[in-house]
Amino acid sequence: MGKHGHVAESNMDAAFPEPSLYTIKAIAILDNDGERIVAKYFDETFPTAKEQRAFEKNLFNKTHRANAEIIMLEGITCVYRSNVDLFFYVMGSSNENELILASVLNCLYDSVSQMLRKNVEKRALMDNLDGVFLAVDEIVDGGIILEADPNAVVQRVALRTEDVPLTEQTVAQVRKLIKDTAPGWLKKGTVREGNGQ
Repeated sequence: MGKHGHVAESNMDAAFPEPSLYTIKAIAILDNDGERIVAKYFDETFPTAKEQRAFEKNLFNKTHRANAEIIMLEGITCVYRSNVDLFFYVMGSSNENELILASVLNCLYDSVSQMLRKNVEKRALMDNLDGVFLAVDEIVDGGIILEADPNAVVQRVALRTEDVPLTEQTVAQVRKLIKDTAPGWLKKGTVREGNGQ
């Protein structure tokens, strides 16, 4: 005790960093060759794209044959999960709670799984890449976890993709819209085949 009746700060208290809302350093989805499909970094741990890709390659090399769900690499705690030809990663600091990182990973994976109708593979993910990016944005913003419920994420992503004006939609969204609605136009006779009218 100090002279004013307070307990002096012990060395153990000094070893623990201040709690922070900024828990996620990065999210990445890699293919089965270790190539980036989706990656979003939320701090300056790896400031350049070259450093990020080098870290991702190293991470993939350490995890693609492993049977674990967590790895400590270059001072980063990484939780990961694989399915068919995709590897999902969520990264935090070395002293981050693995259960929090795992809840973000599970939310990401389950959201993508629902969006792809349980067909979690590279081709389906590439066809819905815009929705996957929206899901990442709904789950984490600037390293702060916003949502851990995959149902809520999928619902918000669906709302955001429906409300986008045609002029602001991605090519994939427009292609999907045409693909989904063109058969109906042809059946109703609203589009004439032949002379371009």
